[in-house]
Amino acid sequence: MIEYEFKLTFSLDHPGQDPGAFVDALGEAGCNDALVGIGRPGSISLEFARAARSASQAVASAIRDVRNAIPGAMLVEAAPDFVGLTDVADIIGVSRQQMRKVMLGHPADFPEPVHAGSGSIWHLSSVLVWLRDRQARAIDPRLLEVAKATMALNIANETRKLSGATLPPRLAALFR
Repeated sequence: MIEYEFKLTFSLDHPGQDPGAFVDALGEAGCNDALVGIGRPGSISLEFARAARSASQAVASAIRDVRNAIPGAMLVEAAPDFVGLTDVADIIGVSRQQMRKVMLGHPADFPEPVHAGSGSIWHLSSVLVWLRDRQARAIDPRLLEVAKATMALNIANETRKLSGATLPPRLAALFR
């Protein structure tokens, strides 16, 4: 078993619900390996350090546990996934300016941002793979694995919301 760190944010089925009312239920449902954030009305976030055979299994089991404790909760976002240059710089231990220089120095093959603009955003896994493969940077394999799992989950979640597409049963179960 390997320990994976990730964050899940859910919206509650009733925006006026007090997220603090669910803390005990989350512990009883198996989320005792998470820090619970209840600062935003109508929303609840959990930062997990969960042991599992894979990042996908860790994230999927955490979602199931949350949904058992809060049946109407809907996944909003899984992290780490969306990052800016400052986030990437912090992860690999360089300055933001140095990371920007790396990005600008490789316009042909640096990953495309998910959102381009003054605050560009990338999928973390895309940037980590590029840094590993193109820059020979040592990347924590657990971080890369969880970044891939959360990216796939976020993409599937958005696809389901936008297109009403039918998901494979294994993924669909995570969103019910």
